Amino acid sequence: MAVGFSMTAGRRTRRAVHSFALLAGCALAPLAAQAQDAAPAAKPVVLHCPALLDSVAGKMLGQSSVVVQGDRVTEVAAGYVTRPDAEVVELPAGDTCLPGLIDAHVHISMEFTPTIYSDMLHFNQADWVVRSTVWAKRTLLGGFTTVRNLGDSHYETVALRDQITKGWVAGPRILTAGPAIGSTGGHADDGDGLRMDLQPDVGAHDSIINGTADAWKAVREHYKQNVDTIKIMTTGGVLDLSGSVDNSQLTEEETKALVAAAHEYGYIVGVHAHGAEGIRRAVVAGADSIEHGTFMDAQDMKLMKEHGTYYVPTIYTGTYVTEKAKGNPHAYPPAVQAKALMVGPQLMKTVGDAYKAGVKFAYGTDAGVFPHGTTGRTSPAGPVGHAGDVHPADGHHQRGHPAEEGQGHRQHRRPEIRRHRRRARRSDQGHHLMGKVDFVMKGGVVFKKGGAEQVFTSTAH
Repeated sequence: MAVGFSMTAGRRTRRAVHSFALLAGCALAPLAAQAQDAAPAAKPVVLHCPALLDSVAGKMLGQSSVVVQGDRVTEVAAGYVTRPDAEVVELPAGDTCLPGLIDAHVHISMEFTPTIYSDMLHFNQADWVVRSTVWAKRTLLGGFTTVRNLGDSHYETVALRDQITKGWVAGPRILTAGPAIGSTGGHADDGDGLRMDLQPDVGAHDSIINGTADAWKAVREHYKQNVDTIKIMTTGGVLDLSGSVDNSQLTEEETKALVAAAHEYGYIVGVHAHGAEGIRRAVVAGADSIEHGTFMDAQDMKLMKEHGTYYVPTIYTGTYVTEKAKGNPHAYPPAVQAKALMVGPQLMKTVGDAYKAGVKFAYGTDAGVFPHGTTGRTSPAGPVGHAGDVHPADGHHQRGHPAEEGQGHRQHRRPEIRRHRRRARRSDQGHHLMGKVDFVMKGGVVFKKGGAEQVFTSTAH
C-alpha cells in the first residue's frame, strides 16, 4: 500500500504522502497523492472498495476495506468489514480505489490561453493569485492531491501553498520551486520578445543569473522566500518568444553552482532541459531530475542511469502543443509555433529510448500548459502507453512512489514507510485506471462524492 513520508530541510518541514481518490470511468490513469493538515473526522470511516490497487507491490486486490481515523489510514483489510461507530462508505460496483498519486511538474498559478501573452502585460499579480485558487481546486477535484510546482512569477505559489495548508482554500498539497532560475534572454526571462523599453533589467533577485555568484545569490533568495525545491533552466523552451527550444543557456560552471547551492540548502533540483548538451551539464552537475528532455541523446541516458537522475518527460504536454499547432497555424506566435511542431514527435521517441536504456522515470504533466483539472488525460491508456516501448503498467507506476523521490528536500528523498498512512482516497471504475473521478478525500475532508463537488468550508476559522 502507499504510505506517508517526510521531507525536511533546515527550518522547514513538509510532509507529502500518498492518497486515494475515487474514480469512476474507464481510461487508465491515476490520481496524485497528498494529505495536508485538516480537522480529523469525528468518527472512523470505512471505505468499501470493490477493488484496490496496491501500487507498491504492483498488484490489483479484490474487495477491500480501508479504515480511516482522523487523517490516518489505520487499517486495510481484505473483504468488506466495519468498525465500531464507523461511517461506512460503499463505493459503486466496478470502482477501483487507487493510491493517490503525485504530479511532479505543474504550473498551478498560470494556464495557457490564446491571450496569455497580452494577459502577462495587463494582469496584476493579484489577478493570477485569485485564478490560482480556482486552478488548485480543479486539480484536487481531478484527483491530484500533491503537486510539485516548477515555476511561478513572484513566489505566489508559496502563498497559495500556505493558505491551502492552513485550510483557507481547497487544493492539493503544493511543493513549490517559486520562480524558475535561468539566464538573461533565456527561457526564464520574461522580457523575451518584448520591445526594448519593456525589457526589465533583471538579476539574481529576479531569478535571472549571469555567473556563479549570481547562482548562489538566486538560490539563497529562494531559501529566504521559503520554497520547497529548486528549478533551473539550462536550455531554451517552447512557449517563450525566443527562437530556440534546445540551445544551452547556462554554462557548465553556472549549472554546477546552482545545483551545489541548492543541495547545500537541502533542496532537490529539477532541471528544465530540452537540448542534449543542457541535459548533460545538468546531470554531471548532480541535478535530481530532468524535465522534458526532448532531445536527450544516448550519452545523456547513460549518464542519467549512472547518476540515478530521474526523467520527468511531460509527455502529454509535448503532444498537446504539437497537435494544437498542427490544428491551428495561429495557435501560437510564429516563434512558438515552429518549436511546438517540433517537440511532440521527438519527445515520444525520446521517452521510448530512455525507457529501453533503463532511465528512471517520475510522473509530471506540465499542467498549466494545458487546462488544469484534465491531467487524467495523460494516463498510460493515452499518450504514455504509446511512447516507444513503454508498457502501460509502467506508465501508471510513474504516478506512484518513485515521484516522491524527486519532489522536495534532498536529505529525505526516500519515502519513510509507516504503518499509519495519511488519509485521502480516490477510486476509478474498472481496472483501466482513470477516467471520471468520482470521489476525492484528502486530509480527512471529502471534496468530491458521487461525481459532485462538495461544499468546502474553511477550517481556518
